[in-house]
Amino acid sequence: MKANGLSNGGTFQKVGECLYRYSRNQKYYARIKRGGKEIRCSLGTTDRALAVRKLRDLREEERQLDPSRGNLTLAQLCERWLATKQNAKPKTLAQKTHVVEQIKARWPGGAVQRVRDIIPSQADLFLAQFKFGASSQNAFVTVLRELFDFAVRDNCIVRSPCAHLKFRKREKPIRLAPTYDQFKAIIADVRAQQFNADVQDSADFLEFLGLAGLGQAEAGSLTRSDIDFDAGQVITFRHKTSTGFAIPIFPQLRPLLLRLCEGKSNGDAIFKIRDAKKALAGACRRLGFPPFSQRSLRRMFVTRAIEKGADVKVIAEWQGHKDGGKLILDTYSHVNPVHSNRMAQLITDAEPANVVAFESKGTA
Repeated sequence: MKANGLSNGGTFQKVGECLYRYSRNQKYYARIKRGGKEIRCSLGTTDRALAVRKLRDLREEERQLDPSRGNLTLAQLCERWLATKQNAKPKTLAQKTHVVEQIKARWPGGAVQRVRDIIPSQADLFLAQFKFGASSQNAFVTVLRELFDFAVRDNCIVRSPCAHLKFRKREKPIRLAPTYDQFKAIIADVRAQQFNADVQDSADFLEFLGLAGLGQAEAGSLTRSDIDFDAGQVITFRHKTSTGFAIPIFPQLRPLLLRLCEGKSNGDAIFKIRDAKKALAGACRRLGFPPFSQRSLRRMFVTRAIEKGADVKVIAEWQGHKDGGKLILDTYSHVNPVHSNRMAQLITDAEPANVVAFESKGTA
């Protein structure tokens, strides 16, 4: 028996069923068959007991493989996997389809390479062909890992050749958010556009986003039954995480909500529209502001809440987050010093201003 990369100066000695030891380095090697083809591989050890365990695990893994899928090609695997993603959102499906097409067109071993013959370095070579940012690279890595995990689950291969791929850490830019004064100016400008039939609906929608701190998907799906003035809360649903949650009816929000709910029955929608981005873009252009998005209004709410001293954990609950405020702290790190400095002023050896001192009296 000869193994690739070994000198002819050594010899193999059979020491057990399918188990050999090489005389030059005393390492153990396995010799098994897969689908009628001989497979030889190093067990990476000179310890006999460990080699026996590794051989047993290797033979068990080989038995789990489906021999009928031994000739499955990369292109066939791609088509099978992509067929399971057809219920994804259109944007997600389009992205995954693009990555699959790139795999079939630019894989180092070709799209007709058998899946069982693919090695980890080919995944590295494939990714090295592209010059893309962290977001795009992570999209490619996601597809590669899901694709070959799919092959493992179907017993086409024992382990994924892409399990070693790591996600790149994305940079966290400080995204645009208007000041509260800019926000009020935007709403006033939208309302002032007399020749737009939807102007008041757009202004109401944008004003709600900024005052409630909700996203457009949550706001657009609200009905009258979601507004409980007695309990002082708005019941909503975070579409991104498919999670229901409630926010208080903030004092700044109550007058707007009272007007929006007037005359509406429980099943009626609060808003006639679900998107006011054109109205927002027009106002920003006319006022000379940066091109704020509807999401910017949500960021303004969070920024303002932090600056006013609201507890970060509570703000996270208002956003429908379940992480106790971690995402808020990470995303709004540029605002946190304001809150931190305010809290630092409370750490003093003087008595707090709200403490009432009582005259000390003796006890009987």
